[in-house]
Amino acid sequence: MSEPREPRAPQGQAGAPQGRPDEKAALRLGTRRSKLAMAQSGLVAKAVSQVTGRPVELVEITTYGDTSREHLAQIGGTGVFVTALREALLLGEIDFAVHSLKDLPTGQPDELVLAAVPLREDPRDVLVARDGLRFEELPDGARVGTGSPRRMAQLNAYARDHGMTIETVPIRGNVDTRIGYVRSGELDAVVLAAAGLGRLGRIEDVTDFLSVDTVLPAPGQGALAIECAADNADLVAMLGELDDPFTRAAVTAERSLLAALEAGCSAPVGALADLLADGQIVKEMRLRGVVGTTDGTTLVQLSTTGPVPETHDQAMALGRELAAEMLAKGAAGLMGERAH
Repeated sequence: MSEPREPRAPQGQAGAPQGRPDEKAALRLGTRRSKLAMAQSGLVAKAVSQVTGRPVELVEITTYGDTSREHLAQIGGTGVFVTALREALLLGEIDFAVHSLKDLPTGQPDELVLAAVPLREDPRDVLVARDGLRFEELPDGARVGTGSPRRMAQLNAYARDHGMTIETVPIRGNVDTRIGYVRSGELDAVVLAAAGLGRLGRIEDVTDFLSVDTVLPAPGQGALAIECAADNADLVAMLGELDDPFTRAAVTAERSLLAALEAGCSAPVGALADLLADGQIVKEMRLRGVVGTTDGTTLVQLSTTGPVPETHDQAMALGRELAAEMLAKGAAGLMGERAH
């Protein structure tokens, strides 16, 4: 696993527009206070400073998702980490914000724009287990912690298909808290996102990288979103230099699928769009989606392949088409309460 990368600007595009009176004023980057959010925002701040030539200061903002002790599925999932950052943007208290893209609601406010989706990190889920165990090596009855119904559904299905018996245990907390459950012996393993551990420099804690054929990640997992006010054209253009077009197309298709299923991030939906290459030439994009009951007894898992989307609308269409097929196969009945 490589070291976490800073979002990169395309070569030859650095440098802020000249002649603006505030061109050297510090840009205010709004971030959650968690260790992971601060690490992610620090990487983005460095990259933004390089492309704009301006200093970037972090403005720490506490969100409801950070202070609530309830499980994510109970407090509404999508948006609980995002609302306070967006309010600060709309009030002009910060210039831009960095989100984990999988935390973003699929509806985008008109006043705000996703100015950049930088190059995606590893989208996979990983296992951190006692005694260095891989998932297949977990003992019968192993207690596996995760706050995600999506992970529960797929882990339980995989275990049943392979003659394993596991108990998925709902947990919350930051990375240290979750890994602490394993270190203390309270749980046999926890499931986390590879990208988060990579950005924290904790990838050595991983005992197993879960193949996307076993567990499809959350839509947008591993990607960051850089958001700012839609009417700040200069800043939108500067931040846009950090955008990775393939990552944006992939996560747009994944989030379109999620939106078409009318599901928030508390629903057990997984999705991943990846590029299929012939040698060095990218030919097609494949989108895979899964929805299931958290006990893993019923899964609807489908995929579709098409030309790499060249526009936002094409990427959205790819997601909607796969969602329609999944709904026709009974996906709607597997998601519990549907978010409206």
